[in-house]
Amino acid sequence: DRISDECTKSDISVFQGRSSPLPNGIPTYSVQIINLCVVGCPLSNIHIACGWFASAKLVNPKIFKRVGYNDCIVNDGKAISGGESIFFHYANSFQYPLRVQSAVSCSSGV
Repeated sequence: DRISDECTKSDISVFQGRSSPLPNGIPTYSVQIINLCVVGCPLSNIHIACGWFASAKLVNPKIFKRVGYNDCIVNDGKAISGGESIFFHYANSFQYPLRVQSAVSCSSGV
């Protein structure tokens, strides 16, 4: 049961898993970032703690972009509606731990 009709960063989930490696053997990972809040406002300015995120395979910067150490922005800061997902793949010798740092709800007035 929801205590509030307002969506928060807790409503954003990040799932990732291994994919087929690149031809040169570098491991790849698929990532899904989903807004699980189906009531209330979409969430925007979603920031993910991502360390020094880098990829040997180009990730569309409008989908996921490192803007500083341990700070990646999702969907170019644009809103993600309830039930909507953002998908991308990256390639690196290790999997980055990705977790939601912050998100803004349209009802928060920020």
